Amino acid sequence: MTQVRAKFRVNLVTPYLDVGGKPSGWRINLAPVYDSNPQSENGQFYQQTPWGDITLGTVNPAAAESFKSGAEVYVDFTPVHPAE
Repeated sequence: MTQVRAKFRVNLVTPYLDVGGKPSGWRINLAPVYDSNPQSENGQFYQQTPWGDITLGTVNPAAAESFKSGAEVYVDFTPVHPAE
């Protein structure tokens, strides 16, 4: 596997509640970007990753704060051990 880059949009950043209803972190949901113009950067990424979903959980307030609803981010998938 070689490195793969995708482009996602932050859909939601919501407090995560434990079983007792107390805040215990944040849930961050991302989905692939979309653009009907295939020549735009988002259109080109959409052609490669038209659907998907990433859900992250964090207990770090600074990490949660760095994700803003509507923001676009690159997501890089890099193999831990390169293919031989």
